[in-house]
Amino acid sequence: MKITTLCTWIRFTVLFATFVGAPLAAADPGGSTERSVVFDANRRLGRGVNLGNFLEVPRDQNWGVDIAESHLKLIRQAGFDSIRMPVKWSDYAATEAPYTIEPAFFARIDRWLDRAEQEKLNVVLNIHHYDGLDDDPESHAERFAAIWKQIAERYRSRGDWLYFELHNEPHDQLNDHWNAILREGLAAVRQSNPTRPVIVGPIRWNRIAELPQLDLPDDPNLIVTVHMYNPHEFTHQGASWAGPEVRSIRGRMWGSDQERAALEEEFQKAGEWGKSNSRPLFLGEFGAYGAAPQESRVRWTRAVVEQAEKHQMSWAYWEFAAGFGVYDLDKMQWREDLLGALMPSQ
Repeated sequence: MKITTLCTWIRFTVLFATFVGAPLAAADPGGSTERSVVFDANRRLGRGVNLGNFLEVPRDQNWGVDIAESHLKLIRQAGFDSIRMPVKWSDYAATEAPYTIEPAFFARIDRWLDRAEQEKLNVVLNIHHYDGLDDDPESHAERFAAIWKQIAERYRSRGDWLYFELHNEPHDQLNDHWNAILREGLAAVRQSNPTRPVIVGPIRWNRIAELPQLDLPDDPNLIVTVHMYNPHEFTHQGASWAGPEVRSIRGRMWGSDQERAALEEEFQKAGEWGKSNSRPLFLGEFGAYGAAPQESRVRWTRAVVEQAEKHQMSWAYWEFAAGFGVYDLDKMQWREDLLGALMPSQ
């Protein structure tokens, strides 16, 4: 009896350990202690939302999105773990070396970071809408690195709740230069922040299909980001900045078996790339514009969240309170159906 009981206990212990260990193996394919740190960092990002159409707006424009620091409390109370802060640093940095960032603008960002820390929100701080870098990368590479050097030095003492994202959606002329230029930006960050998680994504607007073209340096503290807006004619229908064909679309629905299968296939490809390259994945943007039928917006959003979490991705919805918004600034309330799609367990 004692031998039988002992054998049964051993078999149970082995099976239990195997079961418990499986999710960790899936989340960290590399299996190394060094890499496990960044996988843990990515898990902390969890579920997030973008503060879009706000700090990334050109300095001489107002896109009508009046987000206040107090909204961060609402975001945290709704269950979000993080915010992504798109920032148009290029409009507030000198055009000649050493490309100094205006102190008043730095102070503005400081206040947002202070409030986010107070609310216990993780923050992804990026460079957004640096059009010169996308249009003429060789002329702007030095300035890009100098901007990151200043940002990194200023925030070097911030806690591990702060993440840097090098550049939003590299595209156009930057496509052919991105693998080289991302190294310059990363090197500038690493001078003062040797281990802080840095987020970087592939070319052509952070497309999943371009992940194989992303050539990353041997840095264990990188998180790879992708964006999801497929199918574009659904997610951007009626948007004024979309092309004329998409801009004129109204009433386009989403949710057929074929459309769901296409979405699942894209996420499967991303998940396989992450595992084979031992890199954690962050879905930095996804959303459907408000002109789309609301029922389909909710259905699509829920499907994207399910796929992202199935493949151990952290994510940030695009966005808080503008055209894609999950929050209605005028009514001062959440769009509950959309929030429910994002936070089904809340």
